[in-house]
Amino acid sequence: MSTPVETSTVRQQPAARSVKSAKAKTSTYIYLLLGWILLIGAGVYGAKMYAEYMTKQIEQNIAAQTEQQLKTIQDDYQKQVTELKDNMTSDMAKMQSKIDSLSELLAFTKDSANSKTDNSNQLYTQLADVKKKLDDLKKSLDVLQ
Repeated sequence: MSTPVETSTVRQQPAARSVKSAKAKTSTYIYLLLGWILLIGAGVYGAKMYAEYMTKQIEQNIAAQTEQQLKTIQDDYQKQVTELKDNMTSDMAKMQSKIDSLSELLAFTKDSANSKTDNSNQLYTQLADVKKKLDDLKKSLDVLQ
C-alpha cells in the first residue's frame, strides 16, 4: 500500500503548480494588456495634443501672413490714391491756368469785338466747355477723397 500513496501524492503536486502558474500567466497577460492600453492611450493623447499645437501654430502663421498682405495692399492703395490726388490737383491747376488765360482772351476779345464779328460767342462756348470739364474733375476728386 505504500507505493500507491506515493504516486498519488506525486501527481497532486504538479497539478497545484499548474494552477499557480496558470494564475501567474493570466495576471501577467492582464498586466501586459493594461500596459499596452495605457501606452496606446498615452500615444493617442500625445498625438491629439501635438495636432492641436500644430493647428495653433499654422493659424498664427496664416494670421500673420494675412495681416502683412493686407498692410501691403493698404499701403499700395494709399499710394495710388495719393498719386491720383496729386495728378488731379496738377491737372486742375493746369485747367485753371487755361481758364484764366481764356477769360483774359475773352475779355480782350469782347472789348475789341465789333458788331460784325462773332468770335466772342466761340470763346464763350470754349470757356463753358472748359468750366464744365473742370467741374467734372472736381467731382471726381471729391469722390476719391
